[in-house]
Amino acid sequence: MDKRKLGSTDLLVSPITFGGNVFGWTLDEAKSFEILDGFFEAGFNFVDTADTYSRWVEGNEGGESEKIIGKWMKARNNRNKVILATKVGGDMGSGKKSLAKAHIIASIDGSLKRLQTDYVDLYQSHYDDPETPIEESLEAYDQLIRAGKVRWIGASNFSAGRLKESLDISQRLSLPKYQSFQPEYNLYKRENFEKEFEQICLDNKLGVIGYYSLASGFLTGKYRSEADFGKSKRGAGIKAYMNDRGFKILKALDEVSEQYNSAPASVALAWLIARPSVTAPIASVTSLTQLEELTRAAALKLNVEDIAILDEASSW
Repeated sequence: MDKRKLGSTDLLVSPITFGGNVFGWTLDEAKSFEILDGFFEAGFNFVDTADTYSRWVEGNEGGESEKIIGKWMKARNNRNKVILATKVGGDMGSGKKSLAKAHIIASIDGSLKRLQTDYVDLYQSHYDDPETPIEESLEAYDQLIRAGKVRWIGASNFSAGRLKESLDISQRLSLPKYQSFQPEYNLYKRENFEKEFEQICLDNKLGVIGYYSLASGFLTGKYRSEADFGKSKRGAGIKAYMNDRGFKILKALDEVSEQYNSAPASVALAWLIARPSVTAPIASVTSLTQLEELTRAAALKLNVEDIAILDEASSW
């Protein structure tokens, strides 16, 4: 499988990132191991998680996803083959999000313990923290990089202005620079990224690893009416996509999918992979059958005409 350089780092990643939010949520430990085994056997190597995954599940406290990934890597003895990304800054029970230096320094040790490793390849600011000076957060990351606990840093859920300001401060103060950006981006949700962020990412050589790449499952095509919401725990979140534009996109996906003998999910991901600004969109699966759709997407080369069909149907 072809690998792509993430930003200006030395990390060579597969064209799809596995989203670890499902571990400890829709997948138990045994099923998580099965899916991770299949993902890596297919040639993928990039997994994204966060310290807060999956705190939203009743009875969970956060860190469940990291613990499962850590147990899996230890059981398979394959840490050196995994490009591992996690995040800091989400609410882990304090009631607030934080990128304060003390919080970052403490949080990495918790993540490393759960992941059963002594370093992460990509450590990401999960959310912006307007109350903490940007240079304070970057100084914390600098300390972690020097200590060998973190190799590279990335950002997620920043405003365009704060992302640009962070990049400027990194350059001015010779502090570590965000090498990746994680926005919400898919065929349905295009406007914000393309208007506000895409050029910043291109100009600064940021690797883009967008989340909700399949719009919470809507772009798989399995949700065509409200009667389909019960097919997944995420079903209730699909209603926002059930409109004229959403169905127009599904129609285009059906048309292109038929030409390639592929599932709509594969085509939706292939469209993202073909975007020059995108490095490795994030996607999750809960079955080996769905995993085949990711594998197909990674190998699928859409032609210019079919990309144009999808562009037109999803235009904003």
